[in-house]
Amino acid sequence: MAAPDFLAITGATATGKTTLSLAVAEALDGEVISMDSRQIYRGMDIATDKVAADIRARIPHHGVDIRDPDESYSAGEFARDAARWMNGIRARGRVPVLAGGTGFFLKALMEPLFEEPALDPGRVERLRRFLARRGIEELERWVRVLDPERARLAVAGGIQRIERTLEVTLLTGRPLSWWHRTGQGNAPAAEGMVVVLEVPRDELYRRINARVGTMAERGVIEEVRVLAACGYGGDDPGMTGTGYREVLGYLEGRMSLEDALDATRRATRRYARRQLTWFRNQLPPDAVRIDGLQPPEAQCAEVLEAWRARGGDDLPRDRKPVRLQDTVRAEA
Repeated sequence: MAAPDFLAITGATATGKTTLSLAVAEALDGEVISMDSRQIYRGMDIATDKVAADIRARIPHHGVDIRDPDESYSAGEFARDAARWMNGIRARGRVPVLAGGTGFFLKALMEPLFEEPALDPGRVERLRRFLARRGIEELERWVRVLDPERARLAVAGGIQRIERTLEVTLLTGRPLSWWHRTGQGNAPAAEGMVVVLEVPRDELYRRINARVGTMAERGVIEEVRVLAACGYGGDDPGMTGTGYREVLGYLEGRMSLEDALDATRRATRRYARRQLTWFRNQLPPDAVRIDGLQPPEAQCAEVLEAWRARGGDDLPRDRKPVRLQDTVRAEA
């Protein structure tokens, strides 16, 4: 049996992906590839819940801090970068462990995207400023009219996916779904083992609400203040992430701090619901589903057993038992 190209750990926000992925990476002597569309941005650490620098120094990470907040990063770019990172990791005799909840990144790696049409940067920027002044409900209506074939997928993907669908449709005169049907893939498909962490919805919401409070305690207000002082605003791709736009509203005097935090909790819960819908319908049928209420050690053991059963590299014989308390703080 051929070994999988990678081991991916995914799931909705706050399910415990980080804790599990670091434990698995330690056990397999692996390196982590972030599969998070917000952790790519420099200076955006707290609301994106990045792994601490000292842990990243011990367990190599790829795909973190590779763009400034005013730069875009597509799923196709991730697929190309991830293929390169995986080649390097395997060349070092280690296991690529993908971790994160951006399902489109994973899908682009396993089912390569079409070669996107060239768009004039000036026209793209003007259109983005125009779309940023519209509400999410209005943009959803536009997507359903202009590209009904892709509307459900675009809406499930959130504001960034909606805006990208509209950009291509409005600037090329053809729906994005047409480009997908007629375009050619731009990278070879990768085959891996996908693990999905699942947590009951009431517990998931409890964790989300607690995480937002922790963000405030850790200094997310000051983080956004610094980003704003550097000239980044709500129209920049990175600043559309949950938490940043809301806190920016507080700093600009458009809402109280408590209202901003409540808005962040609501937006995060909505995002989690979209993720759950996507994971139900888009993941490969042989994805390994793990009970996220189990102790982390039991989760890790279950993943490692499935990995070996799929033909993955066996555990390094000289590895010491994983101590999760030394790896990362609990996700709750």
